[in-house]
Amino acid sequence: MFSFNGLKRQDLEGNFDSLMSDQENRQETNDVCESWSQMVQAILGIILLAGAGVMLHYYAPAISNEPQPSDLQQQVHALTKQVEQLEQDRGMPALVLNKYRNSIGYIYGVYQVGFPNQRPTVRARVSGTGFIVANGLLATNRHVAEPWYGDPEAEALIHRGAAGTLESLVVFFPGSPTAVDLSPVAVSSQRDLAVLRAADSPVIRGLAPLPLAKFPALPGELVTVIGYPMGIAGMVAKSPSGIYERLAYRHNDITAASELAALSLIRPSATFGHLGDMVGDKLIYDAPTAHGGSGGPVFNSKGEVIGVNSAYMDGFTGGTLGVAVEALRPLLEAAQKQR
Repeated sequence: MFSFNGLKRQDLEGNFDSLMSDQENRQETNDVCESWSQMVQAILGIILLAGAGVMLHYYAPAISNEPQPSDLQQQVHALTKQVEQLEQDRGMPALVLNKYRNSIGYIYGVYQVGFPNQRPTVRARVSGTGFIVANGLLATNRHVAEPWYGDPEAEALIHRGAAGTLESLVVFFPGSPTAVDLSPVAVSSQRDLAVLRAADSPVIRGLAPLPLAKFPALPGELVTVIGYPMGIAGMVAKSPSGIYERLAYRHNDITAASELAALSLIRPSATFGHLGDMVGDKLIYDAPTAHGGSGGPVFNSKGEVIGVNSAYMDGFTGGTLGVAVEALRPLLEAAQKQR
């Protein structure tokens, strides 16, 4: 009887031990899981810290280099100045033309080349530009002051003993109804430059000399050229229709120039471009010109004369040539000493 009970008690004890063993296994499993979870969390934390460090390393310099308000203000100020300079450069041709037009005159002359005691072999007109550089003195080209200079036919005659002479040389200034007589006073033997003296006249006394640049020009500078391209024909073309119809076929006549002067239609033209190069005292720029513009002033963006317009290459708009103002100074000094 009791054996049974004993048997039963052994089975109960075995079940209890098994239960206790299962609980201990579950406890160990929970402990392992918790430990693994903590380790994973720790690893994730380390990864997050490392990522934050990397982001800080790569992005912090960019943030620190961002312009501060003062830097932005400086940039805005610099851009504003650049825009103002561009506006000034764009308006320079009109500004220079309005300020100095009255001191830039249209030169008209008649010359001849021939042998003594014979009728002239060559008799022709000359048309050009000159500008006031001192009291009563004008700068221009040598081929305007001595029109036979650079003329192959005339020079061939001179080599055979002929001589070139001026019959007349006058200048018309904007706003003046009368011409003023001119005479060469200093002519360069090496460059296409000359200084002319104007006869004493109230017209000349009221004209201000153009400012000459103190420093040589640099390639890339903006330039403005003012003169009388195409001479009388160019001014007639710009005249009102009635005057144009009357003078269109007399554009090489001195009477046409006199009539334009009486009507206040002696008006120079301005062209704009860049100084492409400077070789010695030769300026090369792309501001267009034509015959009649010879001797006109070449201005920089500051409104200073950097050269004297002298020639252009046919078929190439970027090949307008001038002589640097540095070469003009010795002639001007020589002319002033001859007073």
